[in-house]
Parts: sequence; C-alpha cells; structure tokens
Amino acid sequence: MSQYIAPIRDMQFVMRELAGLDAVAALPGCEEVSADLVDAILEEAGKFAGGVLAPLNWSGDQEGAKWNNGEVTTASGWKEAYNQFAESGWTALACDPQYGGQGLPKLISTAVMEMWKSANMAFSLCPMLTTGAIEALMLRGTDEQKDMYLPKMVSGEWTGTMNLTEPQAGSDLAAVRTRAEPVGDGTYRIFGQKIFITYGEHDLTDNIIHLVLARLPDAPEGVKGISLFVVPKFLLNADGTPGARNDVHCVSIEHKLGIHASPTAVLAFGDHGGAIGTLVGEPNRGLEYMFIMMNEARFAVGMEGLALSERAYQHALQYAKDRIQGTELGVRGGPKVNILHHPDVRRMLMSMRSQTEAMRALAYVVGAATDMAHLHPDDAVRARNQAFVDLMIPVVKGWCTENSVDIASTGVQVHGGMGFIEETGAAQHLRDARITPIYEGTTAIQANDLIGRKIAREGGATIKAVIAEMRAVLAEVGGVQDEAFAAIARSLDSGIKALEEGAEYIVATYGQDIKAAHVGSVPFLRLFGIVAGGWQMARAALIARQRLGEGGGDEVFYRSKIVSARFYADHVLPQAPGLAYTVVNGAAGALALSEEQF
Repeated sequence: MSQYIAPIRDMQFVMRELAGLDAVAALPGCEEVSADLVDAILEEAGKFAGGVLAPLNWSGDQEGAKWNNGEVTTASGWKEAYNQFAESGWTALACDPQYGGQGLPKLISTAVMEMWKSANMAFSLCPMLTTGAIEALMLRGTDEQKDMYLPKMVSGEWTGTMNLTEPQAGSDLAAVRTRAEPVGDGTYRIFGQKIFITYGEHDLTDNIIHLVLARLPDAPEGVKGISLFVVPKFLLNADGTPGARNDVHCVSIEHKLGIHASPTAVLAFGDHGGAIGTLVGEPNRGLEYMFIMMNEARFAVGMEGLALSERAYQHALQYAKDRIQGTELGVRGGPKVNILHHPDVRRMLMSMRSQTEAMRALAYVVGAATDMAHLHPDDAVRARNQAFVDLMIPVVKGWCTENSVDIASTGVQVHGGMGFIEETGAAQHLRDARITPIYEGTTAIQANDLIGRKIAREGGATIKAVIAEMRAVLAEVGGVQDEAFAAIARSLDSGIKALEEGAEYIVATYGQDIKAAHVGSVPFLRLFGIVAGGWQMARAALIARQRLGEGGGDEVFYRSKIVSARFYADHVLPQAPGLAYTVVNGAAGALALSEEQF
C-alpha cells in the first residue's frame, strides 16, 4: 500500500502567501498564532496522519465496520487510533476554549483536516460530524445543553451526528415525518427512522449525541415546520455521566461502494416508548439551525475532495516512479525506463497535481475568509468576507468533489491494468471519492444554491466583486515579460470572460426562465471552480516569481509552482469557454423531450 506524506511545504506556501496567515494571526483572539506554532502543528499532524491513520486506511476498507444485533464494531485498530486522536487534542483544535477547545483559526484547522482526510477518509468522518454538531450547539443550544454536552464532545470523549434523511425524505426535507411529542418537563419523545447516519452507531466512545430533525404536533407543513432536537444515545445521570440507554437503536448499517470502515447507520427512534430529547433553539426553526452544521459539513466534504485527490496523486506518482515499462521516446535502443518518462503519464500526473494545488489554494483562501468573517473588528470587512464565503462554499464542495472522482480515476489509469486490481489500493481512492459529490447535498443542490441564493438573488453583486479581484491579478500577470506568464494571462483572460458571460446569463435568465437557468447550474459551478482555481494558480505563480527574484532559496519548489500554473493554464482553464457555451445554450436540448420520449 502507498504511504501518505502530508504536503506540508505546499500547505505552508498556501497558508502564508495566498490565504494570508499573518492577517489571520492579527485577528482578535488569534494573538498566540505564529508561523512557528503553525509549522509545529502541521508537523505533528503530518506525523499522526502518516504514522497512525494512513496505515489503517487499506485494512479498514477491507475489514469494514460490522453490525451485530444493534451493536456496531469498528475495524481493527480504529478504537486505539481514535483514543490517540482524542488524547492528542486534535478534536479540540478549532473549538471554543470555554468548553476545552484550543480556539485556533479555521485556516489552521482546514490544513489539518486535509491531512486526516487524505490519510484515512473513513476515519475522518467521525470527528467531522462531531465538529458540525458542536458548532450547532454552540450557536443555538441552551446554556444547559452546552454545559451537558460540549465539554465531552470537544474533548472527543463523545461524538456527534446529524440526522436529516429518512427513507421517503432524501434531499426533500419538507417530507420529514419523524415526530416529537412534548412530555411536559421541557423534554420530548422522538419517534421515527433516520437513514444514512454517518457514525450513527459505533464502539469508539461511550456516548453519541444525535442532532435530530423532527416535527412538533402543531407544526406547519413543509420545511417551516421542522424543529431540531438533541437526543443522546445514553441519557445523562445527575453527575453528567452516561446513564440509562435512550430509545434510539441502530437497526442496520449500509453496504457501500466505498468508505467501508465508516458505519452508515439506519437509526430507529422510539420503538420502545420514545427517545428522550430536548429542543434546540426555537420551535420550527430546525432546518435553519441544521444548516449551521450543513455549511460546516459542506466545506468539510469539499476538503475530502481535495484530500482524496492528493492521496490519489501521491499513490499514482509512486507507482509511476516504480513501474518499469518501455523505452523512452526518442531514445533509439535505450534502456527500459519507469513510466514517468512517458509523455502521457506526465500529462496525467500534472493534471492531478495542478488541479489538487488549485483546489487547496481556493479552499484555504475560503477558510481564511471564514476567520475574517467571524473575527475581524470591522463590520464591513466581516460582511464582505461572509458574502465571499457564502458564495464559495458550494463551489468548494461541488467542484472539489467532482474533481476528486476524475482525479482518482486518472490515478487508476496511471496504474494501467494494476489500477483495476484491488490489491494495489488505487481503486479504493476512486470508490471513496465517489460518495463526495453526493454527501451533504449533491452537486446539483450545491449548484442550485449557487445560482439562486448566491447569485440571482443579489443580482450577481458578490460574484462581480470576485471577478474584479480576478481581473486585478490578470493585469499583474499580463505585465510580466515571460512566456509562461503570457500563456497564463491568455487562458486566465479567456476564463474570466467565460465566467462573466455565464454569470450574466444566470442573472438575466433566472427570473424569466428558471428551468433554463438550472440546466446550466452544474456546468456553471464547474466553470466557476475552474476559473477560481486558475485565479489562485496565477497568484501562486506571481508570488513564486517574486520569491525567486529575492533569491531566498527553495528554488526547486518555486519553479515548480510556476510550471503547475502554466500546465493549469494550458490544460484546465481552456475548458471554461466551452462550459460557458453550455450554460448559455444548453437548455433547449435538455428540456425538449416529453416524459414519454425518454
């Protein structure tokens, strides 16, 4: 099996040079953040990811989680790894110090999150869901709920879940039927079934805190009648320790294409009299509160796309260096060489590498903007960054995850026939990646959110501001007298024009022909991701050129950043005009056939 080595040098570059680590460290509450601290965290996280989590990735996939009479056993080594994970404080990295967290910025936790997901995606899903549950309770829970649950969740002693989906209610949460009946003492009895609950049952901790969507007896129909409840697996004793078993039980776990070591549970609430829960926030605002978790989870799933792309690239690169096959083109009678010498293998690896670097840059920039949106003392700066984050989260989620499927598939292709053999491990990355465009809202749901709530509703104001920033970078790139930068400028210019054309079409069409706008929503999301990635790659190339001019060392790294940006400009950005054409012209063919004609 392939090793995982955290790409710390590239992470440092992106955090410092593109995402603005110094500006984040200057925010209120971040005074203790320094470059040395960040380097130490990345170093230790890289050791844990590569030394503890990565070795369990393949074995966990092969063994999987096991269900037996309502109990779920995780794969061998899982519990020990989780105990080390929690004891090392990794669960508390970005959490509020009031409840035992370390209070570090989102930018730092974003880089560390990437490592967990690259090393072992199935493992990483458990702390990911817990983080989302913590966030929802922090913002909307009562003081009593916070005191009861957050210290143990932040420490990793307990985990958390989010319970939305039901057999008849997938993405259509208006169809949720789980009901909550008031008991009269501030508690409720919950009745219903939830499906696809990641880590809904496991043996890693002695309690699981479920956040559950349900309807009150007098709730209005539709999404406006859904409330949020906190329902622990074990009810708490007076001293806060787990007591009696609550009436929530795992009736099965799913048999999945990938992420086999992550138990995906079917949970039954109330089969024996009702599961006891307490209301989070106000009645009938549960979906609004759940979106706190959802946005956190959507960004995290985008990070899964990035992380799996990095892992697939490392795996394919190592194979290409080891696999000896054929002679080098143009060397008559030469010796057998590794396949890294072959032009098409180079093309595939550069495609994997450059897109992964672009995704990392964009995701970290959004992570830093989240810190600015939450912590900056200036209201206007906070609002501007929040608008940017809201715009970009569906892009990070949708674009990175769709890319990860293609990149992991390319990794299989680099392996040739051996990629189709499970023992090489390349196929696992593809199987694991395939869920990511579905998780936490499919790509179409992200794209619908992007074009509707984030662009059409505000007349494209935020995306126009982002395009203006892109044009400022383009002007700087265009001023460099260098062949590589000229190529980057040409493609970036074409990409920005395509993005602008697509955005103008969305704004003009959404209110007049909503179906036509939605036909182009996913192509537009992909278009936006590609151009936003090119924007960040151009920024990286400019900074690399500046550092080379300063002569401060690390010449190999900086030159490689310029090469990656050039490749992205030549091979990825040219897709943008074609996607813009589809956004503007694609509705007629998509909507022409009647139902009977399909």
